[in-house]
Amino acid sequence: MRILITGASGLLGLNLALELCRQHTVFGTANQHALHTDAFTVLQADLLAPGALESLFEHTRPDWVIHCAALANLEACEADPVLASQLNTELPRQLAQLCSETRRDVTRGGARLVHISTDAVFDGFRGDYTEADEPNPLGVYARTKLQAEWAVAEADPEALIARVNLFGWSMSGRRSLAEFFFNNLSARKQVMGFTDVIFCPLLANDIAHILEKMLAMGLSGLYHTVSSEPLNKYEFGVCLAVRFGLDAGLIIPTSVHRGGLSATRAPNLSLRTEKLASALGEPLPGLSPALERFYTLYQQGYPQVIQGLGGKGLGMSKVLS
Repeated sequence: MRILITGASGLLGLNLALELCRQHTVFGTANQHALHTDAFTVLQADLLAPGALESLFEHTRPDWVIHCAALANLEACEADPVLASQLNTELPRQLAQLCSETRRDVTRGGARLVHISTDAVFDGFRGDYTEADEPNPLGVYARTKLQAEWAVAEADPEALIARVNLFGWSMSGRRSLAEFFFNNLSARKQVMGFTDVIFCPLLANDIAHILEKMLAMGLSGLYHTVSSEPLNKYEFGVCLAVRFGLDAGLIIPTSVHRGGLSATRAPNLSLRTEKLASALGEPLPGLSPALERFYTLYQQGYPQVIQGLGGKGLGMSKVLS
């Protein structure tokens, strides 16, 4: 299959591209962050530029489009809600329209869309949410991502919408909560671990293979694509410390209200995964096997490899105009 991944320099997009390129022809877009790799084709593109999406589709003729690109920093979204809306809502709407159009025109191939959404569409006051529960986003980021879910479903009813929460190794080495704990504990620095923020993180590499199965099965609609095991962020840090042989005592259990964060965080984003587990015929991974794979990647030198893909020039990438 020919797969176009937007946001291929990001935490999820890059890990998806590196996993899926083993079996598929992968094209990945990058914009602000240069990306150098021979594993898949890197396309330097500003997705908000007029005609950029049409050019991408013409150049790649994808069978699958996995849309990871977003303005995901909560504070940045609060500071610039217009840009957040453009990137997080309008861009996926346009992608959904294009995918739908290509399937109606045999001369243009036919692309299936996977839109990556977030668990943060819920306010987190209750937790244990199913896909049928009504969202209530708390901030700009969450609101624009929920609006994108609606826009994508309207423009392309056959689209697959995956609500995720994830961790993994990133190109910057500083993108995921797991890296935050690992970097600080390795340097023997004390860190805070929130005891009142619950989530269900999946390893980005595992998400790649789950999405691949979902697409191969022809699934469409909304699915919670998260770990089957909820826990708070303090517990997550302790579990990671234990697996890596680091000092868990350096993690100070505390409340998110003492974290000095400007954007509101939902307290309980535990999601039910029975719908997806039933479709796949198997449960979603829990934290222990995911952390084991995360540790194995570390032993194999994967963090150094993935961080080495960044740089100042365009390298092997192509510029679309």
